[in-house]
Amino acid sequence: MIQYDSDSVARLDWPDTEYGQYAREYLTPLMERGAQPFIANVSTTVKVLTVDGLPVPITVNETDYTNSYVCSPYTHYVSYAREELALLNNRMLEGLLSFMLTGIGRVLRQARFNRVIQVNNWLLSTNLYPALSAEQLTEILDYLRHTYPGYTLMYRSLSRETSGEFIDRLQAYGCKLVPSRQIYLLQPDTSGSKARWLVKRDRSLLAKHGYTEVSPEEITPEDIPRIVELYRLLYIDKYSAHNPQFTEAFIALALERRTLKVHGLRREGRLDAVLGFYEREGAMTAPLFGYDTGLPQSLGLYRMLSAVLIGLAASRELLLHESSGVGQFKRNRGAAGATEYSAVYDRGTSLLNRCGWSLLELLLRRIGMPLIQKLKL
Repeated sequence: MIQYDSDSVARLDWPDTEYGQYAREYLTPLMERGAQPFIANVSTTVKVLTVDGLPVPITVNETDYTNSYVCSPYTHYVSYAREELALLNNRMLEGLLSFMLTGIGRVLRQARFNRVIQVNNWLLSTNLYPALSAEQLTEILDYLRHTYPGYTLMYRSLSRETSGEFIDRLQAYGCKLVPSRQIYLLQPDTSGSKARWLVKRDRSLLAKHGYTEVSPEEITPEDIPRIVELYRLLYIDKYSAHNPQFTEAFIALALERRTLKVHGLRREGRLDAVLGFYEREGAMTAPLFGYDTGLPQSLGLYRMLSAVLIGLAASRELLLHESSGVGQFKRNRGAAGATEYSAVYDRGTSLLNRCGWSLLELLLRRIGMPLIQKLKL
């Protein structure tokens, strides 16, 4: 196993495969220039491990408690979680859980909770995995334990439905399995007649409102500021500033190097909705998704854009990982809910840090995830 950083990346012999070339195009700029020019609220060190020649990104962090949740477990489990308490619509419960999170947050900071290395971290909401074996996952842990003593080691974006073998192997190795969120998975060719009818109805809104679907070849550099704006309007302004804040440089890279396949909805020359997806090992997900939230809700831009995404997955016969949120909407269109986990190896860290992870695992299993599933969030 070999590790590469910004000083040695020029010597990395990227595999001449679709995945190898994708990894080169995506990761080289992040290693050479740093992550922040591309994702404004991410401060991290991106490195690459080669496992039997396969490149796998890792991110190395120390503190950075204001980072996006894509590389800050503190942000994910404390800051972001505190914001989402409003979804409970129960002021007493919100107050109790907010008080609990504040106390936990103080303890976690003292425990150096963000001293963490995340494996296969592409700095996106969902990290799809390359063709790694379960044995290679634990070989990576062996290497990191000796190279970075005292760090917590993490694998995000694991679920029983997509990564059951990985989960079993990592738990046997000694990893805690910490729930992170409720996700929605749409299997190819499994939607019922009602779900198909709803998607067809949603797609019919394009013609009704004068929208045209535009392909990656029809997205131009002139669209870049608008794409950043559309994503920001939905994921940053409407949802949370803790989501990754993609910059124009990130979108330019995605368009130039095809690290995301970007589609949009255009009307009278103006781009009003956009999505960008990538695919890997039989699955796809869209970390870039946004629309003009200032336009009337009756237009149904979210419904149209979701129908386009579902159609793209169906045409490729791929599992669609729809991330989290808007649970009932996604269920109605054929997706099934699943629990996503992070596998956390914290042996060798401080007692306080290990206790923090154990407490989080317990609270999320007993309180957090049951609440989310009950409320169908």
